[in-house]
Amino acid sequence: MSEGAEQRTYSVTGMSCGHCAQAVAAEVRALPGVSGVDVDLASGALLVSGANVDVETVRIAVQAAGYGLAEGV
Repeated sequence: MSEGAEQRTYSVTGMSCGHCAQAVAAEVRALPGVSGVDVDLASGALLVSGANVDVETVRIAVQAAGYGLAEGV
C-alpha cells in the first residue's frame, strides 16, 4: 500500500451469488482513490484499500450495484 492509503472493511447486504460480488467490486473499484477491492460473498465483507475514500462514496457505489451497506457503517 502506498503512503496515505488505508484499508477499511464494510458489510454489504443483499448479495447472494458470485455475480453480486463482482458487481459490487466493479462499482467500488471504479471510485477515485481506490487501489484495491476484495469481496467475500460468504460473510458479505467488502475490503477497500485506497486513499481518501469515504464511507458515503462507498455506500453510493454499492447502492449503484443494487446492494446496501449494513447500518452503522
